[in-house]
Amino acid sequence: MNVMDRIKAEVEGHPIVLFMKGTPQFPMCGFSSRAVQALKNAGASGFHSVNVLEDPEVRASLPRYSDWPTFPQLFINGELIGGCDITVELFDSGELARMVSEAQKAA
Repeated sequence: MNVMDRIKAEVEGHPIVLFMKGTPQFPMCGFSSRAVQALKNAGASGFHSVNVLEDPEVRASLPRYSDWPTFPQLFINGELIGGCDITVELFDSGELARMVSEAQKAA
């Protein structure tokens, strides 16, 4: 399976996917850490994460797949939501909690 197919399988195989540096338990950058906190505070229990530091192919190819240059990248129901700033803004507005709730109900 090529790397683009692997990324697509991750995105489509889970209702909430965060491509990040590190893991939710041990984020390796401040942006990833803030995105994880926003998701947890929005009620995302057990979202799927992909550590791009452990997979150089995914790290190199995800920006082409999503047309988004930076990490982390949050996908909900197969759709790119955005990076850290957008995730935090959605949390602050209450929109992220609604999106997370709907994605988890549909799963």
